[in-house]
Amino acid sequence: MSQAELPRLTVIGTGYLGATHAICMASLGYDVVGLDVDDRKIQKLQSGEVPFFEPGLPELLAKTLESGRLRFTTSYAEAAEHGDVHFICVGTPQKPGLDACDLSYVEAAVRGLAPHLTRRCLVAGKSTVPVGTASHLLGLLRELAPAGEEVELAWNPEFLREGFAVDDTLRPDRLVFGVVSDWARERLTAAFRPILDLGTPTVVTDLATAELVKMAANSFLATKISYINAMAEVCEATGADVRDLAQALAYDDRIGGRFLQPGLGFGGGCLPKDIRAFAHRAEEIGVGQAVSFLREVDAINRRRRSRTIDLVRELLGGRLDGARIACLGAAFKPNSDDIRDAPALDVARTMHGLGATVRVYDPAALDNARRAYPELRYGTSAMDVSRDADVVVLLTEWAEFRQIEPTVLAQVVRRTRIVDGRHALDADVWRSAGWEYRALGRP
Repeated sequence: MSQAELPRLTVIGTGYLGATHAICMASLGYDVVGLDVDDRKIQKLQSGEVPFFEPGLPELLAKTLESGRLRFTTSYAEAAEHGDVHFICVGTPQKPGLDACDLSYVEAAVRGLAPHLTRRCLVAGKSTVPVGTASHLLGLLRELAPAGEEVELAWNPEFLREGFAVDDTLRPDRLVFGVVSDWARERLTAAFRPILDLGTPTVVTDLATAELVKMAANSFLATKISYINAMAEVCEATGADVRDLAQALAYDDRIGGRFLQPGLGFGGGCLPKDIRAFAHRAEEIGVGQAVSFLREVDAINRRRRSRTIDLVRELLGGRLDGARIACLGAAFKPNSDDIRDAPALDVARTMHGLGATVRVYDPAALDNARRAYPELRYGTSAMDVSRDADVVVLLTEWAEFRQIEPTVLAQVVRRTRIVDGRHALDADVWRSAGWEYRALGRP
């Protein structure tokens, strides 16, 4: 397909998903306009600054801006005039105080774009939404767009892993096209031609199924993580070792070892809110019992945080009040600065509230952590926050924390006691260096 035949793309929303999608598609040769209502975000991107941490993305942004194939705007009229395919990539957070998904940003994006759509085009949703949302948005588009039924809607869910988003965009393990016409399928095919040419598996389906894929995938992943953490609770009660149990299960190819990793549990802006929204939506449409297990998946995950604090308390003889605690990690996962529903900061904040002197270090998420939790203390390195600590707690499994030499860390702490909240360290190595080592689900 020649450059002239490539559809022109717009990306509505330039947060984590949208900015990544816009930059990566421009790197594949598409002419892309990214839109956001946040002028500061647009100015940053247009000047070559990625407003979040994602390996490889800043270099790709500089390259695509220089090529002239990527630009950013706050004008819906400009985006509508440019695009043949408009990707909706805005956030769908959890509603405050509720399990339901907040669709106000998605609806606002459609309402902002639709009045400017005067010719045939495709609007393709990528945001994670409850099943049934696309049908509602299609009606809204047809009502508000001057082009009326010439405007079609598709759903193309994203499957990005933070820290690997560039690779997941350019070399995904699958593409899902939820469409209502052959024309919409052809438009999406053209919009992903270089990726499809790599042999990427593609599922072409209806709108509802495409919406369900992302929710179902995240729910399955969350269930697998919570399952092994439920086994950790059993191990703690029986003296068994969850690491050995997980290893034995992983050899069964029906189960597999990926994400069968015991520890502090999941967080971030996707899994927690998605399983809650899925359970909520299932109840709304009368099939709540079918996914009622997701409530327990969520509960198991939450319990890991309090149980981690219990391990710290046990090492301190039953009291956190007055103890000096070093927390290694703030982001919900390594290679990210995302602190949304981060187990690490939840644990740190709770211990602070129980009277401990808590110091936190993270290689990428400190600025976000300081803004969200100014009551905590922060440091410049693992060694810095561990100075005179009574307990060190590993809460995010960054590579640099895995590589800490226990004998070196022992020189700065007050007591050689460590809680490995992520099963990231070699227990034998740390114990042989004189450390009292504890981890969830291990004797």
